[in-house]
Amino acid sequence: MDLLYGVCLKYLKEPEAAKDAVMSIFEELAQKLRKHEVDNFKGWCYTLAKNHCLMQLRSSKRIRTHAFDADHMQTTEELHLNGIMEKEENLEKLSKCLGTLTPEQKTTVELFYLQNKSYKEIETVTGLEWNKVRSHIQNGRRNLKICMDKEGKDVEITLKDIASPAPSVISTIIK
Repeated sequence: MDLLYGVCLKYLKEPEAAKDAVMSIFEELAQKLRKHEVDNFKGWCYTLAKNHCLMQLRSSKRIRTHAFDADHMQTTEELHLNGIMEKEENLEKLSKCLGTLTPEQKTTVELFYLQNKSYKEIETVTGLEWNKVRSHIQNGRRNLKICMDKEGKDVEITLKDIASPAPSVISTIIK
């Protein structure tokens, strides 16, 4: 019995399917022993179990089912209204902070992060040198971080007891 279960588990890779296969093999065993003369019973049972499992795997009727557990599923959607509200607040803070940047910093940061332009493309669009583009992006990013941190502290005091602060949208842009 253990030999048959081990063979079935090896091929089917599911304990319940292996147990079912062993039961089916025992049902077949009585019929097949009447038809065949067996010299080496252990080897013959091994071959019978192997063939049975291979036939199960090949059959188109075999459908794998797995239990669906919603607790273990992940989703990228925001399912809670607080998350959406926090994103909106962060986007408002971001647009407010973008307004505090110098025109060159604002333009280069928007082109680089929001329009996914390369330094070379920004250089072509703005007419600034490559080093200036890089400098404006770095300084703009630093100034945005300072502004967002300052804005975040003002909001955090009022929201401190209402909801736990979530990572801000801009933190992914700044890092």
